[in-house]
Amino acid sequence: MPNSQNQIVSPGPDPRSVRTASGQVLRAAADWILVPPGDAGLTRRIKAAGPSWTVQEKVGRRTLSRGVWANKMIVDSIRRDLAAERATPEYAAKQQAAARRRDREQAEYVTDFRATVLQYLHFHPRYRDLATRLANAVAAHATPVGSGTVARTERIPIEERAEAAVIAWMRHQTTAYDQMHIPRERGKRREVRRMLAARSKSLLDAYRVGRDCSPTCPLQKALTRVPARRVPA
Repeated sequence: MPNSQNQIVSPGPDPRSVRTASGQVLRAAADWILVPPGDAGLTRRIKAAGPSWTVQEKVGRRTLSRGVWANKMIVDSIRRDLAAERATPEYAAKQQAAARRRDREQAEYVTDFRATVLQYLHFHPRYRDLATRLANAVAAHATPVGSGTVARTERIPIEERAEAAVIAWMRHQTTAYDQMHIPRERGKRREVRRMLAARSKSLLDAYRVGRDCSPTCPLQKALTRVPARRVPA
C-alpha cells in the first residue's frame, strides 16, 4: 500500500515506482494512477483529497514536475467535478478576468524590465537610439512567459536580471559562443562565459562614454539582424 501521507518523490527504477528523499523505492498500488503535469487546478485538488506522491526530477538547475500518483477513483471523481465546474458561465467569466489580469501584469513587467535594461546600459546620448534598439531586443527575447530566461526569475532583483539578460543576449548574438567547442571539463563553460561577459561589458563601456564605434562592431551588426519589435515605452 502507498504511504498514507503526501510525499515529494523522484522517479524510480521502473514506471510504477518512485524513490523517496532517503533513497527508499516505493511501488504504486494497483489502483493508483500517475496524473501528468499541466493542470494545476486538478493537481491541487488531488493533493488535498488524500494520499499522493508528487514526482519531481532535477534536470540541471531546474526541478521538473513528472506528475502526481494518487488513487484512480479519487482522481476520476475530481476530474468529473472539475469538468462540471469548468462548464459553467461563472467559471468562464472568472478565467477571462484572470487572463486580462495576467496580460496587464505581463505588459507592466515588460515595460519595467525594458526601462531597467536602459538604466543598466546608460549609453552616451549620441547612442540613445542604439540603446533603445538593444533594450527592445533584450526585453523581447527575455520577458515572454515560459521563456525560462533569467528575466523570469524572482530570486534576484530586477536590476540584476536586466544586467544578466543583456550579457546573455550579447553572448549569443555578438560572440561565437554558440559555435564554440568547449571541453567537457568542470568549470570550463563557466570560465568561457566569464571571459565573454568581460568582453561584452568592455564593448558596452565604449558606448557609455560616447567613444567612436564602427557600424561593423559586433553589437551594431547583431542589431541589424534582429527584427524591429515594438515594446511599450
